Amino acid sequence: MGRLPELVVNGYAEQWVGRGFPWVYPKEVVRGGGRPGEQVSIVDRRGRVLGRGLADRGFLAARVFRHADAPLDALWLAATLERARALRRLVVDEATDGFRLVNAENDGLPGIRVDRWADWAVVTLDSDAMVPLLDDLAQWLVDEEGVSGVALCYRPDPRDERTVPPGRLLHGEPPEAPVVVRERGLRFAVDVLDGPDVGLYADMRQVRALLEPYWAGARVLNLFAYTAAFSVAAAAHGAAHTHSVDLAAPVLERARANFALNELPTDEHLFEAEDTFKALDRLRRRGVRFDRAIVDPPSFSRGKATFSAKKDWPRLVAATARVLDDGGLLVVASNQGELSPKVFDGAISDGLRKAGVAGQLLWAAGQGPDFPASTVFPEGRYLKVRVLRVASPAR
Repeated sequence: MGRLPELVVNGYAEQWVGRGFPWVYPKEVVRGGGRPGEQVSIVDRRGRVLGRGLADRGFLAARVFRHADAPLDALWLAATLERARALRRLVVDEATDGFRLVNAENDGLPGIRVDRWADWAVVTLDSDAMVPLLDDLAQWLVDEEGVSGVALCYRPDPRDERTVPPGRLLHGEPPEAPVVVRERGLRFAVDVLDGPDVGLYADMRQVRALLEPYWAGARVLNLFAYTAAFSVAAAAHGAAHTHSVDLAAPVLERARANFALNELPTDEHLFEAEDTFKALDRLRRRGVRFDRAIVDPPSFSRGKATFSAKKDWPRLVAATARVLDDGGLLVVASNQGELSPKVFDGAISDGLRKAGVAGQLLWAAGQGPDFPASTVFPEGRYLKVRVLRVASPAR
């Protein structure tokens, strides 16, 4: 390789890249650059090399993969992947084969996520600028991880207005049926060709594990249930009744299939395709009560708008609290990285106050350890989970 294009950055970027931060923003570029996907040297205004990266476009000028003047080659990539795999061998239990293998910036591969789903791997890119690394990445997954198939999909940042490229197979043949994965011994069907949301959110696995002792005999309300992993876990650990609500009827059919995979009878388990707020209002008016409630809305509601911490969250928490019995547990989660913990906690508090109940915070959690967050990348701490006991205040 000849001399690399240089991307000269200002003093602000020099400080952050020097600390290990993996992004360079366009406004931080003094001069230079490269074509999207091209290797570039990140240099300060004195000509000192700060690192190597891949040029991008849109809201990022480049992603920094090495904080040294060294190539982005197959040897470097293999060593980076080996470090990521070593962590998963430490933190993922033997009864689980659906997990995050590479967590993008937090594992030294900005914009690249790799999830293991049994004998398949799904690679998710934030931008097509990372495509030059795909061949070596897929080959490592086949040779070292022993996967039978590798699927590619994209998850562009909402700030990026580029058209999302279509997903495709990098290795293997399309599976004839959903791939069945294990989570702590439970079984779930995932669609590896429908990434990045294949049908199971592995980042909530530790929360499901945390709640295992608290399902027995409980009546459980699962809102924004998706394919109902929480309902399956609750039923498998003795819940007397689960009520799964999601606006999309097709995902509830997949939820029923997950119950069948685990040989769980559905006589006492309801699946309801309805708007969450309408369902909560109807349950309240009918006097239906629950012992446990899970509230985990998607990042985007009503098809377009971001779920509002100021308006939607307090209203949602209040409506859910009104159908919880005194002393019930409320699990509230948000994966909106831009929503700060302080604002999130304030919205929960506002909602409980609106419902006229008191809350006691039992646990504050985040994503599981196979979704590590780098200490130099605050954006990696995106998931916020609160488990609260809800009770009528003493008078």
